[in-house]
Formats: sequence, C-alpha cells, structure tokens
Amino acid sequence: MDFVKRLHEIMLNNKIMLVYEGEFTQDIMKSVLSMTEKNLDSMKEEGAIKRKVFNVMVECLQNIVKHSEDRPEEYTTAVFFIGIKAGDYFICTGNLIESEHVPVLTAKLDQINSLDKEGLKILQKDLITSGALNEKGGAGLGLIDIARKSGQKLDYSFDDAGNNQHFYSLYITIPRAKAEA
Repeated sequence: MDFVKRLHEIMLNNKIMLVYEGEFTQDIMKSVLSMTEKNLDSMKEEGAIKRKVFNVMVECLQNIVKHSEDRPEEYTTAVFFIGIKAGDYFICTGNLIESEHVPVLTAKLDQINSLDKEGLKILQKDLITSGALNEKGGAGLGLIDIARKSGQKLDYSFDDAGNNQHFYSLYITIPRAKAEA
C-alpha cells in the first residue's frame, strides 16, 4: 500500500494528469482522449492550447496503435502520460520496438529536430507530394506534425531492452504561453 501512496505523491508533485500503461487500441485511444478532454475542460484551458494538446496526443497515440498492430503480444503494451511542468504541458510515450528500426527512426527524429518551422513545413509537403509513405502509411508525417504543432524539438531515447528490442521513449513539450508573432 505504501507504493500507491508514493505513486500518488509523485503524480501530484509532477502534476501528472493522466497515466495509462497497457495495450493500446483505437477504443483505448478514444478513452484516453476523452479523459484528457474532461481534465482540460475542468482546468478551463484556452481553446487554442487545448487543440494543440489534442493534435499532439492524437499523433502520439496513433503512432503507438499503428506500430503495435500485427505485433507479438509482448510488443503491444506501451505507456502514455500527460502533465504540466513549468506551466507547459508535456506528453510522454514509451513502447518496445525491434532494434532493427532504431537507426531509421533515429535518422527521422534527428532530421526533424534539425529543421526550423519553415523546414518542417517543406519536409512535410515534400513527403506528401513524393508519395514516400512507408508500409504503415506515415513516412514520419506524424512526427513532423508533432514537431510543427508543439513548436518544440522532440526529446527521445532508445534503451536496450534485450531480445533484439529497444524501449522507445518520446517526450514532447507543448507551451501554454502564446507564441509571439
């Protein structure tokens, strides 16, 4: 029981609004979005910020759902949480991926992080017009959209999980302050 109390304290101290760990499906994704919407509504969050948070959440959750389909059961569990830190929202995801995908995903993430706002827009347009979609349909478009909507670099890591797997963690910050024009 001490664990429950400590976990609750950690969540309160870090202003974590919602945590989900387990299998991700379209139905679970809808439930997570609904619970977050209720939390944001109760906080009377501004509409533009709420839309950004939702857009980023949808892309993050869709990435988890897409990449867990047709995978062995040990790959399908993932973690998602959302909270507030230093006045800004943060979204974290984590899931197992096959080690062979780490170099390609690292290259995509590094490319996205190397671009400014205009560069991201051009890359997104180029990927759409070139038809460079991968077998999951995205070619990294979701990650580009996350970077564009958040206006921030994507913080990520890959930790060796053994058995030719890595645990892929993604941390996104969504500023609450309005961007200056």
